Amino acid sequence: MPATAAPVRNWSSEAFAEFLAARQESPWQSERRQFAFAAFEELLNSPLDPEEFKRIDLRALRPEKFALASAAQSSPLSTLMQHRAEFGGTVSHVDGHPVQATLQQSLKDRGVIFCGLSQFVQDHPDLAQASIGRAVSANADRFAAWHAAFWTGGTVLYVPRNVEVSEPLYSLIGLATSGAADFSHTLVILEEGSSATLLEETASADPNATGLHIGAVELLLAPRSQLRYVQLQNWNDKVWHLAHQAGRVAADATLQWTVGALGSKLSHIHQDVHLDGKGASAQVNGVTFATDKQVISYYTQQGHHAPNTQSDLLYKDVVRDRARMVWRGMIKVDADAQKTDGYQRNDALLMSDDCRADLIPGLEIEADDVRCTHGATAGRVDEEQLFYCMCRGLNRPEAMHMIVEGFFQRVYDRIPVELVRETLSQAVQQKLGLGG
Repeated sequence: MPATAAPVRNWSSEAFAEFLAARQESPWQSERRQFAFAAFEELLNSPLDPEEFKRIDLRALRPEKFALASAAQSSPLSTLMQHRAEFGGTVSHVDGHPVQATLQQSLKDRGVIFCGLSQFVQDHPDLAQASIGRAVSANADRFAAWHAAFWTGGTVLYVPRNVEVSEPLYSLIGLATSGAADFSHTLVILEEGSSATLLEETASADPNATGLHIGAVELLLAPRSQLRYVQLQNWNDKVWHLAHQAGRVAADATLQWTVGALGSKLSHIHQDVHLDGKGASAQVNGVTFATDKQVISYYTQQGHHAPNTQSDLLYKDVVRDRARMVWRGMIKVDADAQKTDGYQRNDALLMSDDCRADLIPGLEIEADDVRCTHGATAGRVDEEQLFYCMCRGLNRPEAMHMIVEGFFQRVYDRIPVELVRETLSQAVQQKLGLGG
């Protein structure tokens, strides 16, 4: 049986006051939490943005059934990437509590910081105060406010000016306690001319343990910096997963952001990329695979705020059984963002009669010298392709795997990290029931 969380309590003002008193944080942290909780209470009485949320049903979410865990459980987590490579550093959290933080001494000597968020706030308060909340506003909606009021853990990567971190770094966010609520926060800060690769995944210790993740990701890229960020979401199918994730990309900086969405009961991610400086560029890659009754939803925005910026988003979705995929994409181009080059595309492969994919691309363009294109497709697996494969000695599951792998290949080809390509391929096999 999975372990049970601390006594379930609601998310009332009394509970927040108790939480805040126990934290004993600096005044600026307490003030920010108080602002966020006030926004949370106000936004609870306001409807969610219908354009973002009308296609997903949150009525079954019962926040009172989840609580902040008092400590991390020692249960082993079933991860996809953790033991497949050597990393320059690792940071792990379970149930919102840090369990491991390592970093190569050579990187420490060059000023790199890779640690838990609470430790970072304690050791580097000025940098933390200046960075947290730059990409994700605490009052963006009720989930962002909820997170900002109650965050308890998370991962921070800081790379100083002109430092190149060639070895990938690894971050793990885990849930082990049934009924646990995780409010972890990922913060990446790259100074001018620096570069790094961060591989992050979520995992559950028990396939039957219920859980709630209200998260945030902030990626802050200074001019001429380069970041490869991968997040592989692989919660069990009892976890609710709601998060705001955003990147801010300064002049001539480059962000490559890869998403793998495989797990959860229901997940909804608000993903923003802000191209803030001239010459900034971002590539966003997505692989999603929904089975059984899963609902996976992404609301993506590519914001062009400066001239000569480029964004390129490509999502590939496989949907099976009675699962549902929702994607609402938007390219926004400000009036001053001339010479913008924006692209977005989402393709869905439907593998059953009862699954569904809602794919809605969009453009909002205020500049007059741009090139922006978008598109979305959805279709069934071609029975002739299956027949062709089976005629050459493959059984039906093997043939289906070959077709699905081919469908995802265009995204795989855009990912330069071999470990990520191999891990996604293995995960697809598992979702198809073919084992590891």
